[in-house]
Amino acid sequence: MSRLLTTTPRADGFRMPAEWELHAGCWMLWPERSDNWRGGAKPAQHAFAAVAAAIAQGEPVTVCASPAQYIIAREMLDPTVRVVEMTSNDSWIRDCGPTFVVNAAGEVRGVDWKFNAWGGLVGGLYFPWDQDDLVGEKVVEMEGDDRYGPDFILEGGSIDVDGQGAVLATKECLLNPNRNPGLRQDEIEQRLRDYLGVETVIWLDQGVYLDETDGHVDNMCRFVAPGEVVLTWTDDQADPQYARSAAALERLSVARDARGRPLRVHKVYQPAPVLITAAEAAGVDKVPGTLPREPGDRMAASYVNFYIGNGVVVVPAFDDPMDAPAQALLAECFPGRKILPVPAREILLGGGNIHCITQQEPLGQRPAAIRRQA
Repeated sequence: MSRLLTTTPRADGFRMPAEWELHAGCWMLWPERSDNWRGGAKPAQHAFAAVAAAIAQGEPVTVCASPAQYIIAREMLDPTVRVVEMTSNDSWIRDCGPTFVVNAAGEVRGVDWKFNAWGGLVGGLYFPWDQDDLVGEKVVEMEGDDRYGPDFILEGGSIDVDGQGAVLATKECLLNPNRNPGLRQDEIEQRLRDYLGVETVIWLDQGVYLDETDGHVDNMCRFVAPGEVVLTWTDDQADPQYARSAAALERLSVARDARGRPLRVHKVYQPAPVLITAAEAAGVDKVPGTLPREPGDRMAASYVNFYIGNGVVVVPAFDDPMDAPAQALLAECFPGRKILPVPAREILLGGGNIHCITQQEPLGQRPAAIRRQA
């Protein structure tokens, strides 16, 4: 039975592990809303299925689908993927799902953050978001883990940890008044320390240009090892992304992690600007209260939005000349893992990418839970 705890992970000796630590599995939500996904979400569903199949090469995958979509999802997904019925408002489990934490004994617990669709009624991307706000609780309940429920709005894509006491975040997102308007920066830092079990917060000013999540760090900069990060980059000084990445590089070059190490920064060159076509925009239903998709809009395409699984790294591919260099760089960063590129344009059209639609569950003390390890 899952208990709601009134303590904090830090006080109880828990920490959020790095994504490259062993997983019990991966969680996803099945897309269906036609006001965000074109063509009744069918193209996106095929893309999600491809991501699930790639991750399943290394670890168990669970996809949560609505009652109306359960049979469709079961037929489209790889037979090794578990499908369970769950209601949600959309399919961004990285942001509405739980963050799992572990202790030295391998016990696993979940942190069930508050979710307000990236800004609530002040810049949020859709309404309502009530079912998404329940996803974290439901997932933790299904796993039978104890749960922390802080009164704090946070999306999983807005943080990235090294598992050794450091967390990356952007001021553009976490300090946005549409998240936790009553809290100062130092108070937000303390929440991160308390609920992630970290010591050091490494702040970047901004995320990727036109990222509709208000600059999530998982699209901009990620840890790939203790003391090492990848940063999305362009040499084109006329591109609005250049100033953002250059400022981040300046900050990272003087940063130290929780153990006092300087950071080695790997530049991952972005693809050419990805623009929504007229046909793609026409395929999305226009509904009041949902962010519209307009022809010519630039999307926040980045190779940094990858998923690190057991034995695999699943990387966005854009049919762009920079696909291969990005994959080669990540192969160097993760020498023990297979690099699996998956066409990601359909996911990007919905406002995010591979990391945004996945949420890892650490293995902890549950060796029986893991079926495969590449």
